[in-house]
Amino acid sequence: MKEDFLHYLWKFKKFETLNLQTIQNEQITIIKTGDYLELAGPDFFNAQIIIGEQKWAGNVEIHLKSSDWYLHHHEKDKAYENVILHVVWQHDTDVFRENNTEIPVLVLKDYVSPDTLSNYNSLTAPKSWIFCEKEIAQIDEFVFKNWQERLFFERLERKSKFIYDLLEETNSDWEAVLFCLLAKNFGLNTNGNSFLQIAKSIPFSIIRKESFEVENLEALLFGNAGLLNLDKEDVYFTDLKIRYFYLLHKYQLEKAVVEPVQFFKHRPDNFPTIRLSQLASLYKKHQNLFSKIIKLKSVKDVYELLTVTASLYWQNHYQFDKESPKKAKILSKGFIDLVILNTIIPIQFAYSERMGESIFEDLIVFMNEVAPEKNSIIDKFQSFKVSSKNAFETQTLLQLKNEYCNHNACLKCAVGMELLKDN
Repeated sequence: MKEDFLHYLWKFKKFETLNLQTIQNEQITIIKTGDYLELAGPDFFNAQIIIGEQKWAGNVEIHLKSSDWYLHHHEKDKAYENVILHVVWQHDTDVFRENNTEIPVLVLKDYVSPDTLSNYNSLTAPKSWIFCEKEIAQIDEFVFKNWQERLFFERLERKSKFIYDLLEETNSDWEAVLFCLLAKNFGLNTNGNSFLQIAKSIPFSIIRKESFEVENLEALLFGNAGLLNLDKEDVYFTDLKIRYFYLLHKYQLEKAVVEPVQFFKHRPDNFPTIRLSQLASLYKKHQNLFSKIIKLKSVKDVYELLTVTASLYWQNHYQFDKESPKKAKILSKGFIDLVILNTIIPIQFAYSERMGESIFEDLIVFMNEVAPEKNSIIDKFQSFKVSSKNAFETQTLLQLKNEYCNHNACLKCAVGMELLKDN
């Protein structure tokens, strides 16, 4: 048993409350269980409890065993002087305040129904992947849909923190934030950090000025990626290298030092050369891109806006000095869907939050249009009969698995709490 189960029982009063008694045989009446803030100090703040004939207002501390009070050295911590009730599963020692007054103890296991305990043991029994894998498909649809909305909101809030950090770094330039975010996501998992460093190393004011020539944008991006360091007998390579050093001198820039970009294990269409060229083409095609992206409301509009190809040279190259069969190398719908999930939706959410607007429902509608993601986590949920029709549902399942299931946080999850209800 874990302590968070006791927190759950106390917070939601999942125990018999009519005939509660302390181990000192005093009657307990709970007026208010207190605020569960998950901060340092006692578990529940500002509780109101009648013990015997005395009404108390203060804090409640919860442990598996009474002796945990001393194991955690609470007797030396002034933050615990206002504890009015010690709630435990097993009482194995008396506990005293610093002034030697005894703290009343409630042994919770005496008041929890066998059904509740059985449900908890069933939920937390070892499983092959997640605790609720055999029951999750039977969860009430209304409960699960509401929980998915909450999970989606949490996921957006987490992604927004990164965006707000970028906003601070760029002096609140949303266009610059978008450029960094797009660069990171164009790099995918393998080259994302490198692409982000490249984007940060070029002041966005320079991107604005040079966006009328795609070759200049490629020179800056490829140069700072370290892809122009060698000498090659390639006309386009030589041209980009000349442009790069000219632009460094023109804007008094230092050569960037970033993580080396990776080609290994990538399909050719995901080579960093191709993705950087597509990013440059996007900024050649669209000035003031942020003002356009922030207004997008449908997948169709996104596809139209982001329909770009790598520049002419890259139509028959994947790497410098190595020709390949001609191919336009247009951004695929699948790749654009990833941009929607990881760039467009998060930045629209962050911007609306910063502006004091609420577009949460609009974003859900937007996400319902995006095709569901395909990965091992979604496939595993599918094997447990939890299917996904769109990206809204897959995003919520990823949040559920990564932030709740992986941390065994069943008692903070609507699915887990539903399964703990008495039959």
